[in-house]
Formats: sequence, structure tokens, C-alpha cells
Amino acid sequence: MSDDEPTFEATDSGAADTYPLEAGQLKKGGFVMIKGFPCKITDLSSSKTGKHGHAKMHIVAEGIFDGKKREELQSASHTLPVPFVTREEYTLTDIDASDKHISLLSAGGEMKEDLFLPTAQEPKNADADEKLEKEMQQGFDDGKEVLVVIQKACGIEKPCSCQVKG
Repeated sequence: MSDDEPTFEATDSGAADTYPLEAGQLKKGGFVMIKGFPCKITDLSSSKTGKHGHAKMHIVAEGIFDGKKREELQSASHTLPVPFVTREEYTLTDIDASDKHISLLSAGGEMKEDLFLPTAQEPKNADADEKLEKEMQQGFDDGKEVLVVIQKACGIEKPCSCQVKG
């Protein structure tokens, strides 16, 4: 490769957080973006076709990070953004009490040190975050193995559950 040839660097387009899906294709327990927040669908109902020919979907969902209930009414043939949601399990290796920073170990042996305890992260879900944090802290203080599930969606990563073994 000569010096005068251009080089191209990979960049992230930022559009890969969601994909479009017709409202009529959504399922209870699935995910959808409502008012810019990734949500899990808790209730889904459809109305009959009206005089203008479109059935309506009534979507009730709960924010996956903040636990807030959100609703959307959309024509069944229109598309809605659906977030890519992933869940990964890590072993808790350390909790820094001063800033609530946590260290995690993946199954492949890689360290993840860029997260905090649930109450120290946005968006907040007060009751669930406090309960999860107490469970993580208690298991860690007791010297037991604590498996933490990290949920990722739309550029947000947050501990969503844990299992204390032993």
C-alpha cells in the first residue's frame, strides 16, 4: 500500500440501537421503544378495523431500566422502533464502597470495570435498584459467589438481576 492511497477507519453510525417492526407484529414480553425509552411489553391489545380501515394496537410497556409504565396507541400497519436488548452474566469480583464502582469477570475471563451499583446509575428505578444492590452487597460481604446479569440496550448498560451462590 503506497502512501498516497486513502485509509478508511471504521465508525459507528449510531443507528444500530433499534430496528423497525410493524405494530401488528409485536408480542407480549417483547421489546419496543416508547417515547425514546426501551420498554418491555406487558399488555398488548388491538381494536377492530375502523371506518378508515386501520386496526389500532394499544401497547402497555414498562421501562427496562427505570420500571416506569408507558403506553402507546399505534396503527397496526405502522412501524415502531424495537431496541436490540442483550443480557450477559458476570461474576462480581469487587465493590468499591467509596464511589459504588463494581468490577466484574466474564465467563471468558475478561474484566469489566466500567459499571456502578444500580443506585449509582441512571436511569433510576428506586425500589428495584435498592433491593438488587442490597442483595449484591450482602452476597459479596458474605464471601459468596455473586452472578450479576447486565442488560444492555440503546447504549445503556445496567445490572438488572443477580444470583448469590453458596
